[in-house]
Amino acid sequence: MLMKFLPFLTWARRYSRADLGNDVIAALVVTIMLVPQAMAYAMLAGLPAQAGLYGAMLPLLLYAAFGSSPSLAVGPVAVVALMTAAAAGAVAEIGAPGFHLAALWIALLSGGMMLALGLLRLGFLANFLSHPVISGFITAAGILIAASQLRHLLGADVTGKTLPEVLPSLVANISGLSLLTVLISALVLGFLFWSRSGMARLLMRLGLSAPLAKLLAKTALLIAVVGSTVAVWGLGLDQRGIAVVGDIPRGLPLIGLPEFDLTLIQLLAAPALMIAIVGYVESVSIAQTLAAKKRQSIDPDRELVALGLANLGAGVTQAMPVTGGLSRSIVNYDAGAATPAAGAITAVLIGIAVLALTPLMFYLPRATLAAIIIVAVASLLDFRALPRTWAYSRADGAAMAATMAVTLLIGVEQGLLAGVGLSLFLYLFRTSRPHMAVVGQVPGTEHFRNVNRYAVVTDPSVFSIRVDESLYFPNARALEDRIQQALSDVPELRHVVLQCNAVNYIDASALESLEAINDRLRAADVTFHLSEVKGPVMDQLQRSHFLQDLSGQVFLTQFDAMQALAPQITSDCLKENRDTPQLAPL
Repeated sequence: MLMKFLPFLTWARRYSRADLGNDVIAALVVTIMLVPQAMAYAMLAGLPAQAGLYGAMLPLLLYAAFGSSPSLAVGPVAVVALMTAAAAGAVAEIGAPGFHLAALWIALLSGGMMLALGLLRLGFLANFLSHPVISGFITAAGILIAASQLRHLLGADVTGKTLPEVLPSLVANISGLSLLTVLISALVLGFLFWSRSGMARLLMRLGLSAPLAKLLAKTALLIAVVGSTVAVWGLGLDQRGIAVVGDIPRGLPLIGLPEFDLTLIQLLAAPALMIAIVGYVESVSIAQTLAAKKRQSIDPDRELVALGLANLGAGVTQAMPVTGGLSRSIVNYDAGAATPAAGAITAVLIGIAVLALTPLMFYLPRATLAAIIIVAVASLLDFRALPRTWAYSRADGAAMAATMAVTLLIGVEQGLLAGVGLSLFLYLFRTSRPHMAVVGQVPGTEHFRNVNRYAVVTDPSVFSIRVDESLYFPNARALEDRIQQALSDVPELRHVVLQCNAVNYIDASALESLEAINDRLRAADVTFHLSEVKGPVMDQLQRSHFLQDLSGQVFLTQFDAMQALAPQITSDCLKENRDTPQLAPL
């Protein structure tokens, strides 16, 4: 029981010296990435650099204690930073005290919501966001993230939160760009994009082993940060218009609740829920992917609890909201992280950096941080997903395109809300129009298949219909209409058999529809039967009067039903040559 509430005890009991060595190496590599990324994402969120660094301390310790993934690297990430900026920007101006206060309450609210969902084991609710919608939202958010960094990459006063705001601002202010800033941005961007593949190849040509070369290539961010910082300091470029990070408070964050403001909390509740959903979906997807590579498993509800506690930790330490990051998690995995202790060691190393290295970051160019963000979000952009999804399913493709359009043109919160609404609408639309097949017997077998797809045998006095969906209020009327149509189209009809092998649930509305079908058929001197009813569905029906009022029977199989209702045709069909190629679709 104790291990259920303190999951770190599970892996701590078997923790070995080899595990410690692997975790330390992974933590060192991730720390090199996380320090500049944390500051960059804080800048993206409109917060001071230390808010990102603080988000890589206590939150990581809490996730290490309560999380179930050994490889997930928690901390500030781009999409959540953008959503935080949008939500906080709706209640206060960037740089104002109220803006940082709003960000802290977003972390607390989203953390509390995730914690509650995890304790109630409601992680499945995130499944209502379809993959195409999430993919479209993340791609659109990546474009907005890149657009939001143009002001830092160009040194021009480009503003706006959506493309209709950013593009006109870019055109209007392009003449005010700083050539030195553009030069630094181009050099850093070029180096970082080259380092993603070229640096490891260069190191291998110099004689290093492939694993070591790939590991050292992860230091590209540190090289870019150190190189650009030294250049600005040595050449005095901050005096020539290059924007720098400036002073970062030295020392560990103070722990305490932010100022309580009920009105602010009410305004931020909905955005915090959206951030919680996106953060959870992104984290659990990454964690499950990495766990599968090691044939491990994660507990989604425990992940909710751990992420919730991590964000609560962020809210009480002046930090920004956090979640699992894709690039850092992959690096953490590749570097050999054995347990969640790698995250705890990373938090300690970040703390040391905050205590010892913050004065050295004064001259770090904001253009470098913007370049780091651009390179990080490049992996989020999947422009081929839309045509691929559209080719497979136009409904999903339309939902994906609509989510992208709303996100780009109106805003990230509205885009995500549109995605949630579209996901639910598509689900209701599809299930309200279930696939229904009239079935007949395949000659020489006891199998029954769709009359429109296979060469099958039917009896005009028996109408056998299979519904490939659970029966509930949106689709119950469709079944009524289909059976009513058969009743009017086939004068010799004497029996209707509803094959229920694909029905997993029947709600109260659908039960009333079945009762109405039974009454109408009885009035027309036609009996109503069920076949292949699953156990849980039968348990439901037995709690009602439907089975007692049913004019026909409940058959174990569709073959049993036809053998009882049309014995001669069924028997003759079963005797036909089984070698006849009857199973080929028409």
